[in-house]
Amino acid sequence: MPSKTAATPAAKPAAKKSTAAAGKKSVAQKLPASRQRPMPPNPPSAPSKELHVFPNPAPQRDYVIQFQVPEFTCHCPLTGQPDFAHFTIDMIADELCVELKSLKMYFWSYRNEGAFHEKVTNTILDDIVKACKPRFVRITAKWYVRGGIYTNVVVEHRKRGWKPQPRVDLPSHAEERGLL
Repeated sequence: MPSKTAATPAAKPAAKKSTAAAGKKSVAQKLPASRQRPMPPNPPSAPSKELHVFPNPAPQRDYVIQFQVPEFTCHCPLTGQPDFAHFTIDMIADELCVELKSLKMYFWSYRNEGAFHEKVTNTILDDIVKACKPRFVRITAKWYVRGGIYTNVVVEHRKRGWKPQPRVDLPSHAEERGLL
């Protein structure tokens, strides 16, 4: 009998402890709603197919914006094995430019999708053209070896009526290092 009564008081404090722990609120829960930051519609670190744009700061001039995406990942639609590529995007914007964070989240959105190299490269071109309507864009996708074969896919878009400026070849000079 004495052991039964000894066990009963020990169980009661444990129950009180778990009830007290369940009643605790996190710091965010304690803040009034007016001081809490609302969740954005697209969390900043979640994959998304949405490309955001902003006004080109120099639409009067042709200049090249180059994006390097060295860690592109998708899956082979036949085998399910991961495919890796290095994407280079060379773009001459017109009125709008692609926002970098959204481009990063866009590329990330392919991580768990199955896609043939040619299809995914062309889809990315189509989506960029749809989002910002550039004067020119070229995407070079260098796919890492698969079955002993490297694959490079190069796709382009030129805005109707756009003509590039003539190429300017500058003289080359020897590289200078340090103080003369």
